[in-house]
Amino acid sequence: MENVTLELIHKDLEFVKRELLEIKKHMVDIDSIMTEDDYKALQEYNIEKSEGKLTSHEELKKELCL
Repeated sequence: MENVTLELIHKDLEFVKRELLEIKKHMVDIDSIMTEDDYKALQEYNIEKSEGKLTSHEELKKELCL
């Protein structure tokens, strides 16, 4: 059986840290992934925008007397 020394533990810990940094570099932010529902909503938005059906924030404030 291998003797466990502080030096060995330290080397193993450094290895794990490096591996963790590599994993973090390749992780994807879940909020950056567009779901099918997101894609459909974006398509609907683009259609409504091109048809002039959207109300701007400023127009809405005027309509609501804000």
